[in-house]
Amino acid sequence: MKRADLNTSLKSLIRSLGFERDWYLILIGAGIGTITAFGALGFAWLLHEVEQTTNVARADLPRYLLPLVPMAGAFVSAVLVWRFASEAKGHGVPQVLKALIQRNGEIPLRVGIVKVFASITTVGTGGSAGTEGPIVQIGAVAGSFLSRRLNIPREHVRTLVGCGAAAGIASIFNAPIAGVFFVLEILLRDFSIRVFTPIVIASVFSAATTQAFHGENEAIFFARELLIGYEFTLAELPSYVVLGIVCGCTAVLFNWMLHKGEDLFEKFRLHPIAKPVFGAFLLGLLGLAYLSIPSLGNDDNAPPFFGNGYETIRWLLNPAAYDANADALHAPLPTLFTVLAALVILKSLATTLTLGSGGSGGVFAPSLFLGAVAGGAFGVALDNTGLIPEGGSPASYALVGMAAVVAGSTHAPLTAILILFELTRDEYVLLPIMLSAVIATVVSQLINRDSVYTFKLRREGVLVGAARDLTILRRLRVSDVAPEPMPSEPVYASDPVSKLIALHATYHVPDFPVVDQAGGYMGTVTGGDMRTALIDREAIPLLLVAELMRTDIPVVHAGDTLDTVMNKFATHDVTSLALVRERNDGVAEPLGLITRGRVLSRYHAALEDS
Repeated sequence: MKRADLNTSLKSLIRSLGFERDWYLILIGAGIGTITAFGALGFAWLLHEVEQTTNVARADLPRYLLPLVPMAGAFVSAVLVWRFASEAKGHGVPQVLKALIQRNGEIPLRVGIVKVFASITTVGTGGSAGTEGPIVQIGAVAGSFLSRRLNIPREHVRTLVGCGAAAGIASIFNAPIAGVFFVLEILLRDFSIRVFTPIVIASVFSAATTQAFHGENEAIFFARELLIGYEFTLAELPSYVVLGIVCGCTAVLFNWMLHKGEDLFEKFRLHPIAKPVFGAFLLGLLGLAYLSIPSLGNDDNAPPFFGNGYETIRWLLNPAAYDANADALHAPLPTLFTVLAALVILKSLATTLTLGSGGSGGVFAPSLFLGAVAGGAFGVALDNTGLIPEGGSPASYALVGMAAVVAGSTHAPLTAILILFELTRDEYVLLPIMLSAVIATVVSQLINRDSVYTFKLRREGVLVGAARDLTILRRLRVSDVAPEPMPSEPVYASDPVSKLIALHATYHVPDFPVVDQAGGYMGTVTGGDMRTALIDREAIPLLLVAELMRTDIPVVHAGDTLDTVMNKFATHDVTSLALVRERNDGVAEPLGLITRGRVLSRYHAALEDS
């Protein structure tokens, strides 16, 4: 069956069940969710196997050879990325965002495949990164690939890419609600019902498939011991407010270090394969320095800031870790605050060395780790000063800190609140999580307008936006707008301005594109400049078009999205832009004029339709 026929059959099936014309997407969303779940299961299994192999190898090696392990993983990852898909390096989510904004969600299949193995070799061998970036990219690739195979209309491709990303989060974290809001709040920034419904279906099917495969429905960080006897009190409210400020600053520090590290590695004149290996070497040296402290060394030669850090997070969520006789993180209790505070810097630096150098992984797990150690350190400080009420524990501050740093780092408090609730299933700290997450987001945004996902995109000139109208503008392209026809007679730079006045009386066009003898675009004479020239009518016979022509006005192409077109209008304050096409001989030939009024009319029609 042809792809177009299959697409038509799906629409017919859904209509026969009584749904509206676009509701066939829920069936496709269910399929994407199921496929992504199996991909996530395979990813998690293979990552676990590599981690187990790494632990055995690390135990057999002398401690001074510790850097060789992450270097080996970085080498394999770098070769894969350099040879097959450069988009697979880094933490994944910005690449998905860029594809959604600039390419309407079109992501090559090879990117997802390379991302799987590059992330596994990076994180599995000790690289300081997480799994959410890879799994979001894997799910997004699945949605993009299926959209192309089924010949889905362009306006729905973004939604199906979002289905895959939500399904990935739902499966890898067993957090279907957070998966939905991660996509709606961070990727699509669109909460309309037509987008919301298929994404929910994909997330549910992915989580259900994963739970059925594992035969259980357990939270990743279920804080069983914390639940016993803990209850949030009004007296702790000021402490959680301060924690939100601390975590907001922690998130800003992490984002700043990561982006500075990326800039620094960009300047290094090293081969693309050598950069991640060098970063892994520095990471290994950092681990050796940490383990050289006698009270911090352990048997498996694995510093807590290696890998995703989940075991350290689980330990910090256990109130027993803060008991006087506990051996938390292999440090005596009096030095626990110092160790946890130092881990904030060490984990940020480790993730910078891993991802900033070109390694592959995510930033979500490092954010969770930073929140746990920052919150744990803050809780220890409160405990030492007697400010934690009876029955309380620094563990609760570690848990709340996880949500707060994630919110501050991503500027997505709703996602952070929901994912922490689903990761821990701890309803007793839901109120302080909400409070600290919102405060951390506000603090982070006051210091830096960009999140960890949007900083590089904004520097590249990619408008991220935050509103539904911008989402609609990105869904429309210049080809969706009827152009204003040009005069049949071309205008040359050597023509007299009186010719423009005669043409304007006949065609009533606002502006005039100017071409050379080959028909290539040279510039534009605007109606405003013509009106200025008409003030001195006696000079008109003496003026040439070249004297009024402006060369600073940009052109547009049929494939440009309307948000970029509106940005050009706002920047240059003109009535129209020349629509051009590139001929085989490289000449940009003007086809017509795209006016501001026609763009707004098309946008208004799309807004009413949605």
